[in-house]
Amino acid sequence: MTVHTTLDSPLGELLLVGEASATAKGGTALVSLSVPGQKGGAVVQDGWIRDDAAFAEIAGQLRAYFAGTLTRFDVEYAPGAGTDFQRRVWGALDSVPYGTTTTYGALAARLGLSRAAVRALGTAIGRNPVLVVRPCHRVIGADGSLTGYAGGLDRKRRLLDLEAA
Repeated sequence: MTVHTTLDSPLGELLLVGEASATAKGGTALVSLSVPGQKGGAVVQDGWIRDDAAFAEIAGQLRAYFAGTLTRFDVEYAPGAGTDFQRRVWGALDSVPYGTTTTYGALAARLGLSRAAVRALGTAIGRNPVLVVRPCHRVIGADGSLTGYAGGLDRKRRLLDLEAA
């Protein structure tokens, strides 16, 4: 069963989508977290059930993050999203510490990818279905520029400013 809720945030109203999970804190594994106007963001579908209580745990973590008191999320993601390559890239994003940034090239090198694979890595990052909690906003251009954020570069800057990165 797919459940959803919305949560007000400094980035606008977040849409959280999840699936029931016996192992997740609060009983819900996160499928998607998107912001208004996000490129490729989730849209509520027929048959989804609004269940605010199912997201109490992640909502609390998000509020603490935006308040500056949480630096690492403890969230279970629903299985099955993305290709093997995308899941590998997304896993690497989880290792970029709060308050820091990395470059696309450095992340590719960490994964043992060739220089030619940096574009594919960027595409995989752009398809991250759970913005904010999986920190794709911490990946920047080699020259320090802000590039490629599905939620918009203004939101990427706000997240990095929040983390003082």
